[in-house]
Amino acid sequence: MADAQRIEQFRKMAGDDPTNELAHFSLGKAQLDAGEIQEAVGSFKRAIELNPNISKVYQLMGQALLKLNERQVAIETFNEGVKVADRRGDLMNKNEMITTLRELGAPVPETKATGPAVAAGEGEVFCKRCGRPGPKLEKPPFRNPFGQEIFENTCTACWREAIGMGTKVINELRLPMTDPQSQKVWDQHIREFLAL
Repeated sequence: MADAQRIEQFRKMAGDDPTNELAHFSLGKAQLDAGEIQEAVGSFKRAIELNPNISKVYQLMGQALLKLNERQVAIETFNEGVKVADRRGDLMNKNEMITTLRELGAPVPETKATGPAVAAGEGEVFCKRCGRPGPKLEKPPFRNPFGQEIFENTCTACWREAIGMGTKVINELRLPMTDPQSQKVWDQHIREFLAL
């Protein structure tokens, strides 16, 4: 799909539902890919306002700010992103932002070396989306590795929200779910929504 077409689709999704954090995140990502850096920063800021727990947004916004030569603001964004990623257990995003901070010669915030601050109890899972323990799903939602990943990292409440978001994605992007490529697009949106 061409950059302009993707941007227009995500802009429509964000316009139709201004509280759709995934639409703003996806719009920012598409704008960043297309070189619309200033617009991408605006979209990422809106995504963070709606959900400050998606560490990938901080990472991408920091990269965009560096492209705009806003070094100090980028460093602050990466620092906040490292804290969010650390709190949520998003090791890959955390490590990438720490590497970038070191390359910039900037201080790296202290992080905990252990797991989540609050352990999940019996029948609970530490949810990567909301960043806290919550009721576990009864079973994996799909019979594949992605379904297992959701089961191990998502609480019931966030999964219900993801289903609603998934329906919006199908409707807004007019995805024919019999098409394997459409299924990949849907999976990617759900993965980003659930911070997996």
